[in-house]
Amino acid sequence: MAEERIRVVESLAGVPAADWNALSQGDPFTSHEFLSALIDTGCASSRTGWRPQIVLLEKSNQLAGAMPLFLKSHSYGEYVFDWAWADAYQRHGLEYYPKLLCAVPFTPVSGPRLLAANDAERNKLAAAALEMSREVSSLHVLFPPTAEAGLLQGAGMLLRRTVQFHWQNQDYADFDDFLSRMTRHRRKVIRQERRRVHEAGVELRWLRGAQIEPSHWEFFERCYRRTYAAHRSSPYLNLEFFLQLGATLPGHCLMILAERAGRPVAATLNLIAEDKIFGRYWGAAEHIPLLHFECCYYQAIEYAIAHRLRFFEGGAQGEHKLFRGLLPVETHSAHWLAHPRFARAIEDYLERESAGITRYVDELNEHSPFRTQAHL
Repeated sequence: MAEERIRVVESLAGVPAADWNALSQGDPFTSHEFLSALIDTGCASSRTGWRPQIVLLEKSNQLAGAMPLFLKSHSYGEYVFDWAWADAYQRHGLEYYPKLLCAVPFTPVSGPRLLAANDAERNKLAAAALEMSREVSSLHVLFPPTAEAGLLQGAGMLLRRTVQFHWQNQDYADFDDFLSRMTRHRRKVIRQERRRVHEAGVELRWLRGAQIEPSHWEFFERCYRRTYAAHRSSPYLNLEFFLQLGATLPGHCLMILAERAGRPVAATLNLIAEDKIFGRYWGAAEHIPLLHFECCYYQAIEYAIAHRLRFFEGGAQGEHKLFRGLLPVETHSAHWLAHPRFARAIEDYLERESAGITRYVDELNEHSPFRTQAHL
């Protein structure tokens, strides 16, 4: 019988990348390279409140399962908001932090969280994480796929529903074909927005993989940092992260570069995996009206159509995405709280919140930008 053990590490340096990636199902965000870039460059570290506590399931010294777990001292960079829960703990004289979090730092993208070949191993990973969480206030698993969310619920965790906006390729021939499926008003607005960017003298370029040179990464990072400064916030990521990402995952990186008079003025970074494009980060060196929509949405959709990609995920939140062809999609998170009374209170809250999410999605669908029979 194979010898089995659970081990917790604070770095992926000693974990073979091939073994890890065999379990991550081709997902770039839970790949060895992406997580290593976050950890190695200090973006996800004890200093930033993201202390890695990565769970490894090993059989006969071979990796059989893994879980990207972090000990958190705050709730920044998560995109599933539990600030009210932390405040309630504090008002009752209890400590909410530290907490355990299974997530890809700063990345509100659904994907595998219990990295294993089968549900038996996934259950062992969940059990190990729940056992570890008894030493802190709680355990949270953000953006797992539906099947994993069900498994976590079966393990005793509470499920929470949230909404994002995703675009799906309906075998569009080109961007005009995509627009032709929309209502007359939405077609007119989008064409006006794109025309104004063009009339401002902006040209767009798609850079993929090795086409993204160090100078492009340096410009993009300056724009990214400037955008955070404009919102009076500190950026989560640094230049070292972006350079390492470009070096280790070049085939997954798509930079959309906006230029005017031959000079770069803005850029957005997307990641690509199989049939999906994920909009991730944006920044601009100067303000040009409507350029954000062009770079972050219309160019990504145009790229997806041209390259026969099936889905575009535009990131967390943003009802404005609905009017640009991204429709509401439910995502999940799973939560376990050690304090019994708070666990019951949050369970009641999540039931009410879930009913509200159902109504919200129904309301959003009533405002779909796509033509119905009444708009033909």
